[in-house]
Amino acid sequence: MVGMNYKLAELEKEGKPIFAGIVGAGQMGRGLVSQMMSMKGMRPAVVTDVVPDSAINAYKDAGLIEGKDFARAETVEEGNKLLDSGKFVVSANYELATECHAIHCVVDATGIPETGAKVAVSTINNKKHIVMLNVETDVCIGHILYKMANNAGVIYSGSAGDEPGAVMELYDFADALGFEVKVIGKGKNNAIDYECTPETVAEEAKRKGTSAKMLCSFKDGTKTMVEMTAMANATGFLPDIMGAHGAAGQVKDLPDILSLKSEGRGGILSSYRTVEYINGIAPGVFIIITSKLPNINHVFEYLSMGNGPNYVLYRPYHLTSLETPLTVAKACIDHVPSIVPCAGLIAETGTIAKRDLKAGEKLDGIGGYTIRGTFISAKEAKERNILPIGLVNKNTEMLKDIKKGSLITYNDVKLDETTLIVQLRKLQDADFMNP
Repeated sequence: MVGMNYKLAELEKEGKPIFAGIVGAGQMGRGLVSQMMSMKGMRPAVVTDVVPDSAINAYKDAGLIEGKDFARAETVEEGNKLLDSGKFVVSANYELATECHAIHCVVDATGIPETGAKVAVSTINNKKHIVMLNVETDVCIGHILYKMANNAGVIYSGSAGDEPGAVMELYDFADALGFEVKVIGKGKNNAIDYECTPETVAEEAKRKGTSAKMLCSFKDGTKTMVEMTAMANATGFLPDIMGAHGAAGQVKDLPDILSLKSEGRGGILSSYRTVEYINGIAPGVFIIITSKLPNINHVFEYLSMGNGPNYVLYRPYHLTSLETPLTVAKACIDHVPSIVPCAGLIAETGTIAKRDLKAGEKLDGIGGYTIRGTFISAKEAKERNILPIGLVNKNTEMLKDIKKGSLITYNDVKLDETTLIVQLRKLQDADFMNP
């Protein structure tokens, strides 16, 4: 992001700020609105949420006054008039973010796969850039959305600040310098509890000011699996085992922990070019690199990076939605993304039964009571017909009894065929079968 501050300052000076539309005013969206209001050269011009008071509060928390600085609108026409008059816009209708003429870039901050599909398609069809602060949608249909955006001449991107985007900054840095990248990954700051539900985490979620479903998706491991899937599809790196190893350790230990078992350094891996998560180093992200040249290794040792042959590059933070505006700026100013599934369909987030499930029972979705996600190679997922978790909603019906802990296949369920994400996934699958 070197120099982006100067580019944004120039936009501010010229009176030509980037107008962003934000869909979703939950914890991520609220932080995003406040951050954009703190910046030069950018405005959170439209904020939409199915609960309009959430969008209103996002603006109020950022210091704006209803009536004076922002107003509600129901239609795109009303939104356009308010924007032309210099006001910010609140709505329950996401189409104001994706269709109003003044908007340059849309951020989906909902975390809901079906909503993400609708927002992305609408944004692309309206020839605006789309930033997915919604990895759940990206790992399910990001490949076809990326292709649609390229065909439309707009940018499709994951977000800076999300762990996949933060990993890509390290990866691109190392790759540009010619280092061999052996492992990429992230820390884990919630102990895995495969059986947790929104009910069991409700008190903690209230204390932290987040939704119980979101916290549950972190604690049952689904969010980590989704994030590693995005990392894999952006780099071509694979899971070493389904679900990853999830070892414990400190940053200094990573070069040894994430070495090959055959190398005799206490490593856990069967192969390199893998994606992993580590308990004990949250909230950061890391990559493991190496070089075959002695002068480079000498510099690493001189800089106290360890004795090699592998070295760790570690970023000890990721600021989630607070960094998202930088991806918006990259898309609008430089016309480049932060992270995209450009490596192809490398991995999936498959679906596992969180408890015993019965035929005829309806599932819920990510962060719910019935299922959780796991990280699996796309090749294995295809061979075993594993159901991507992003396709599941409350209308998905079990066709068979499934035991707790079992992988759920397409044959085990009746999907909600009315959803856009299911239809787009069919097109994506057909595209990959017939490139």
